[in-house]
Amino acid sequence: MVNSASLPVRFKIKNFEGEIHTSSLYQIVYSTDASAYREIPQGVTYPKTDSDIQCLVEFAGQNRMGLIPRAGGTSLAGQVVGNGLIVDVSRYLREIIEFNEKEKWVKVQPGIVRDELNRFLKEYNLFFAPETSTSNRATIGGMVGNNSCGSNSVKYGSTRDHLLEVEAVLADGSKTTFKSLSKEEFEKKCSGETAVSELEQNIYQQTKELLNNDQNRNEIKNRYPKPEIPRRNHGYALDLLMDCDVFDESDRPFNMCKMIAGSEGTLVFITSVKVALEQLPPKHEGLVCVHFHDLYDSLRATVLSLDFDPGAVELMDYHILERTKDNIQHRKNRFFVEGDPEAILVIQLFADSAEELKKKAEDLTNAFKEQKFGYHYPVVTGSDCEKVWNLRKAGLGLLSNVVGDSKPAPVIEDTAVDVRDLAQYIDDFNGTLKKYDLECVHYAHAGSGELHLRPVLNLKTARGQELFRTVLDEIAHLVKKYRGSLSGEHGDGRLRGEFIPFMVGEEIYDWFVKIKKTWDPYGVFNPNKIVDTPPMNEQLRYEKDQETKDFETIFDFSHYEGYQRSAELCNGSGDCRKSQLAGGTMCPTYMATGDELQTTRARANTLREVLTRDEKPFENNDVKAVMDTCIGCKGCKSECPSNVDLTRLKAEFDYQYGKQNGVAFQTRVIGSFAKLMKLASKFPAVANYFIKNKFFGSIGKSVLGFAKDRSLPEVSKVTLTKWYRKNYQPPQNPIKKAWLFADEFTEYNEAHIGIAAVELLQKLGYDVRVIDHPESGRSYFSKGLLKQAKAIARKNVSIFSPKVSEDEPLIGIEPSAILSFRDEYPDIAGSDLTEKAKKLSKNAFLIDEFLASEMEKGNIKSDQFRSEPKTIHLHGHCHQKALSSLSDTKKILQFAGYKVLTIPSGCCGMAGSYGYLKQNFDTSMKIGEMVLFPRVRSASKDDLIATNGTSCRHQIKDGVQVKALHPVEIMRDALSF
Repeated sequence: MVNSASLPVRFKIKNFEGEIHTSSLYQIVYSTDASAYREIPQGVTYPKTDSDIQCLVEFAGQNRMGLIPRAGGTSLAGQVVGNGLIVDVSRYLREIIEFNEKEKWVKVQPGIVRDELNRFLKEYNLFFAPETSTSNRATIGGMVGNNSCGSNSVKYGSTRDHLLEVEAVLADGSKTTFKSLSKEEFEKKCSGETAVSELEQNIYQQTKELLNNDQNRNEIKNRYPKPEIPRRNHGYALDLLMDCDVFDESDRPFNMCKMIAGSEGTLVFITSVKVALEQLPPKHEGLVCVHFHDLYDSLRATVLSLDFDPGAVELMDYHILERTKDNIQHRKNRFFVEGDPEAILVIQLFADSAEELKKKAEDLTNAFKEQKFGYHYPVVTGSDCEKVWNLRKAGLGLLSNVVGDSKPAPVIEDTAVDVRDLAQYIDDFNGTLKKYDLECVHYAHAGSGELHLRPVLNLKTARGQELFRTVLDEIAHLVKKYRGSLSGEHGDGRLRGEFIPFMVGEEIYDWFVKIKKTWDPYGVFNPNKIVDTPPMNEQLRYEKDQETKDFETIFDFSHYEGYQRSAELCNGSGDCRKSQLAGGTMCPTYMATGDELQTTRARANTLREVLTRDEKPFENNDVKAVMDTCIGCKGCKSECPSNVDLTRLKAEFDYQYGKQNGVAFQTRVIGSFAKLMKLASKFPAVANYFIKNKFFGSIGKSVLGFAKDRSLPEVSKVTLTKWYRKNYQPPQNPIKKAWLFADEFTEYNEAHIGIAAVELLQKLGYDVRVIDHPESGRSYFSKGLLKQAKAIARKNVSIFSPKVSEDEPLIGIEPSAILSFRDEYPDIAGSDLTEKAKKLSKNAFLIDEFLASEMEKGNIKSDQFRSEPKTIHLHGHCHQKALSSLSDTKKILQFAGYKVLTIPSGCCGMAGSYGYLKQNFDTSMKIGEMVLFPRVRSASKDDLIATNGTSCRHQIKDGVQVKALHPVEIMRDALSF
């Protein structure tokens, strides 16, 4: 908890037990969401209890200050942007309160993530059905506020359809529960008999007066979207609220939750949510991925697909599919794509058996062929379905990695019409855009009559911001023509609120204003959303005709048109907020801490903000502080759909910051690791005495700022190069020659692993060459000492490029070192060596990759290894997972006869020097404890633990006191001769 004495007087909140932050760093990080908007808040709070929420509401009312509810921060219409107090419930309010398996409901705090809730429910064969593309970081509270739908709404509807009860704090600080009420119970609320306060009574009385009127109800029926349109998220849901036995002949009870869903936190502050659950769908899932040459054919075919009871019908157009080609992760996920289709319709089917699923898929395919819809009909089943869905879910992030300032803009991305009108509507829609020479991206929920449509706009220009408004205005008229909804699921927020009077009429909008005034008389709940919304082209991230600065950098950022535009790739979609339960590496520090400031998004957005607005950005301590929390795992390089490479952005910033402010002693020492180890290797016994001695070791750690509980790396008795020169004998009639990169970690600290690699390759028939060369530069890269790193890269490119080829590859043992040839070198070696560096990068391989390739070619035989009945638990190095794959490591170990179990861990937590620093030690250990340490502890004593990375092996040693082996050690010892 922040010491209240250090806070501005206006933020001293009585009895508040949570956290309050008012620093400029927190204000920057929380000034944006996944929308086009930016507004600096006055502060950020992390409540820990319901009482904290009440304290905040009372404080806000007394001080006439807005409270902006926030969780995942993935809003696309600016719902969680504002100049009041941000209330982030995702940090602490994320528990399951009560679960009833028999009655199929669960009660949760608002900050619990949808996918994490469903992991708990899975063992009971239940799930919370609505599934947004952000489901691994979207919270239940946010889904209620936004009335989220998702890809499966064709079958399961929206969040509103599953909402049973909401506990909330009212504007007067009282706490109440909204739930189904009988007519009698409703009347008691209106009379005040059961109302918790006068305010609650007023709320029910107003509702009764408004909806118990035939003329008003008819106005609502005539003005709201067609009843056939399930996705309707525009304004307050009076049409659904009045559909009950209190106001009509319906058999449905009254439930105020119908209107609270989709109200965007403008009426109450939610403290808990009770939702209905569904049985998990049948286990056999199949995706019929119909390819089309024509977009409009795919939309017409959508109507036919609904005859087959699909779980989802989703569209991906050419633009989305094209963007996946440039993303490391999603290149693997597009395995089912044939050629360059104009659109793919993904139709989800479920069945109780494989045979039944096959029959359903055949029936659907035949129906499509009969109607001449589509040209290619792959059916994806089993675990491959997840890859297809990951490709589809990445749509939002993928769109922002378009090079340049013109990007697909979230402005008309959420319109919904009757699915039978969809093809004609999209034709009219594209005709409207054509008037302005705009092209559009089409993707998402075709089966529900909603496509996410994004015109390409440059919002940095006055013309782009003018079009931003003009396009929305024109499309609003088009949507109204079809009696559609301007928002199907993303909500009004700052973006569409201004157009509500036009869409529903001034009379109904006036009712909205009165509802807001009754529920929120002090204007504290998420002000300026839905009603009293400012013009939609104000408070944007970029000012009109704002300059994009051109910075002179060491790394080449020209592929994204400069350093600043590389930071601007982050669109705020929040993929870096997923937990360790979701898998993957990005972002380990967030996974361990749950702190928004430790996300890739926070770092990129802080950098963007300062580069854009600060005259001296490289002297900014906010950026330095947030960058120092980056672990350098490179998970974002492959997992961020926007291709934000934070590791590289950080390295460049650290270099520029060092130029302006000087380089710290600790940074220089860590960067010079290889030089120090080279010196120590001349006297290994003496060096190891000082390293292992408690007294001298503790002094060294103290001087360097290392954690006292860390073990320091020892120096090998002999370097790899010395051993090689003395002992190596090339094989007779070698299969091929390979150049071994003697990286600094293997050369000086783990020469025994290098020796094992040489012996393994030599015995398998390969002529291994080890020559003099510099270190990899990894420590310099990690600490932002880029001039030194560049000099090393240039030397290594000059040394190896004349020697290395497809027939004589360069192979390496330590992933972080050898993969520098593939990642950093081409962009730092200099223009005169760029082509050589690129060519070299294509022939530089991890030893795992090399061995796996040779096994596939038949040059290595399985009978060359003893088949031992041992189990290996394999952890992957972050850089390997980001730039290569763990599959080759698993493959070679299995080839040698081992049973290999991949540990589903992300980063180990060490990450070079990160885990050594005392300020990072606790976070480093937390990262290890998330998955890696427990899995190592649970392994049998006869099992082996394997990992490629030197940092990973040291982390396992320090965290679990277990010795982990490099795969080449295991492979060498498994040779049968």
